[in-house]
Amino acid sequence: MTRRVIVFDAMCVLCSGHAQFVLRHDRAGHFLLASMQSEAGVAIYRSFGIDPADPDTLILVEGDRALRDSDAILAIWRALGWPWRAAGVFGIVPRAWRDPGYRWVARHRYRLFGRRETCWLPDAAQRSRIL
Repeated sequence: MTRRVIVFDAMCVLCSGHAQFVLRHDRAGHFLLASMQSEAGVAIYRSFGIDPADPDTLILVEGDRALRDSDAILAIWRALGWPWRAAGVFGIVPRAWRDPGYRWVARHRYRLFGRRETCWLPDAAQRSRIL
């Protein structure tokens, strides 16, 4: 099984909360995580043409491709199994309608949800899932 990598903003309260949610509910171990502040996260963002100093999305890397914006979130939730898989139904909404909402939240994430003083760090049990 090739594990997928989620690159997220560990300074963002919403983003790091989502990362913790994924670790808690990904019982099959589908995902590894990398913060955009880490060397691995910076390298991954750059490899997909995303400025790591001003990212506007989390990405889900699957092999040599990256999903971003709402496509990434929906793919993550689908992989978590039930009941989270049910959120995949939002995939029927055209991306042209989903992504503007995602981007608005991403641009305003610190103002809406807060910014951590330091990056979120996983507990000892989760460290093997972090790049």
